[in-house]
Amino acid sequence: MSTIEIKDLTFAYDGKTPLFQEVNLAIDSHWKLGVIGRNGRGKTTLMKLLLGEIEYTGKISHKEVFSYFPQKITDDSQLTYYILQELADFEDWQLLREFHQLGLTEEIFWRPFNSLSGGEQTKVLLSLLFLEENAFPLIDEPTNHLDAASRTLVAKYLQKKKQGFILISHDRQFVDATVDHIISIEKRKLSVYQGNFSTYDQEKQREDAFEQQQNQKLKGEIQRLKVTAKEKTQWSNNREKDKYGKASVKGSGGVPDTGFVGARAARVMKKAKNLEKRMNQSIADKEELLKNIEYIDPLKMKYTPDYHQRILTVEAVGLAYGEEPLFAPVSFNLQKGQQIVIAGDNGAGKSALVQAILGTFKGEVAGTIDLTKNLAISYVKQNFESNQGNLKDFSEKNQLDYELFLSNLKKIGMERDVFNQNIETMSMGQKKKVEIAKSLSQEAALYIWDEPLNYLDVFNQKQIEEVLLAVQPTMILIEHDQQFIENIHADKIINLVK
Repeated sequence: MSTIEIKDLTFAYDGKTPLFQEVNLAIDSHWKLGVIGRNGRGKTTLMKLLLGEIEYTGKISHKEVFSYFPQKITDDSQLTYYILQELADFEDWQLLREFHQLGLTEEIFWRPFNSLSGGEQTKVLLSLLFLEENAFPLIDEPTNHLDAASRTLVAKYLQKKKQGFILISHDRQFVDATVDHIISIEKRKLSVYQGNFSTYDQEKQREDAFEQQQNQKLKGEIQRLKVTAKEKTQWSNNREKDKYGKASVKGSGGVPDTGFVGARAARVMKKAKNLEKRMNQSIADKEELLKNIEYIDPLKMKYTPDYHQRILTVEAVGLAYGEEPLFAPVSFNLQKGQQIVIAGDNGAGKSALVQAILGTFKGEVAGTIDLTKNLAISYVKQNFESNQGNLKDFSEKNQLDYELFLSNLKKIGMERDVFNQNIETMSMGQKKKVEIAKSLSQEAALYIWDEPLNYLDVFNQKQIEEVLLAVQPTMILIEHDQQFIENIHADKIINLVK
């Protein structure tokens, strides 16, 4: 057993508020550690600091050989086998052992990496992390693009490993199934919890409830102190006037009293000023204690129901590229106010079915799709790399309520210094927030969201759950997070199978 020890760690990106300030932390190398925190709090930055990729003040001591996911690939058009050889040293049998545990076959070796599905690419890169028994993996968001079955498979894969690792994931069930300790990056501190995400969540709720009570108590004390300080200031000012006698003639100035009254007034005023100073310091100290609760503002959604009751009818629809069908024919209908989830393995044709409903599928369509005419539709794309330009122009192009768009971006945690950036220069998490805020701010009678939770933190997920439960929009949803699907109480789940 060894320890990763962090002492007095301070780090800030140029011109920004420090992400970490005098952090002290000890991590047991046998821990299977999950890192939780809002987007922008420094989860990936913490991994970069451990890897020594960025400079900091303080000290990080360890004896580990870190391996990192996702690895950087320079040319994804190469055969997968050659890409893996560039990334790590291995014997073929070692890699095939990992492939087998992840449900992969040897034939993937001889396919171009860019021809693999997102889930296959994820599992291929994960297979490299545990080839060295002494390696300590740092795993950053492995669940993006994995279907529910693949998430379960990867979770079991990580459960079986004897080595410790550090994992960042926003899938609560996945974290629950894989970790035994949690680091929570909060507003002013890093906290360590023994247990999985559910243990952390329960403990954090108890802490927040207690702190909320303390905060209410502190706010009451602060308000009373401010009133008292104001009264004492007024009182001391009045005592100052005691040093002057009353004028005998109306309109003439008072005569200073340099005797007993003046001396007493001076002493009283000094005492009152000192009391006021102590009260103001007490106010400042107590306000500093109002700190660590995550305030999650509710999002707003511009859902505008259509007057039609039946929005969509799908009868015996099958899709194909050439002669090979993507899935067995499906039939279902969507009523106003219902939420339907389209489920299935990676490559089952979920996004293709959405494209067929929207009339953009480029393959062959069998069966009947009847979508209400002239329906206002808002679409969250799985691939949103085409979003470009500044937020104002983007809002006008997409006919958004600009004030609502900015408000939702702020509530979902977009950092203020990002608002002036062009979308194409933003991080993937920031780009995803733009895509979600866009959809929420569009007038629509039907929302179609393809994997909306990718790149979003657990707090954003709760915000989205809450707005969907409150508004109950008509919706077609593709999402692999089972907890999310359960929480929103979807009306129907359409499983696509071969």
